[in-house]
Amino acid sequence: MTGKIAIIGDGDSITVFKAVGVATFPAENDIKAKELLRKIAKDYKIIFITEELARPLGAFLKRFDEEPYPVVLTVPSGNGSTGLGEELLKSAMERALGVDILFNN
Repeated sequence: MTGKIAIIGDGDSITVFKAVGVATFPAENDIKAKELLRKIAKDYKIIFITEELARPLGAFLKRFDEEPYPVVLTVPSGNGSTGLGEELLKSAMERALGVDILFNN
């Protein structure tokens, strides 16, 4: 596992990632996304997952916070951002530092 990157998302949202060499894994729903994430977690250092698929998997995704790899990050889908990525970043900053230094809310 030397710097491999993947993305899980709907077909339209992940197409651009494929163009730049990222391994793409299409998933039509959160159940399929969870199955794919379990399958590829040991082979990739960074895994992006679209916000729409990540939101219902919140509790499942927390398990990846405990390990150094893979790093699982949410990205907006082709439909735009739902704000989940920002929420997760804010939460991680508050856990790590005890304060919100980025968003100041």
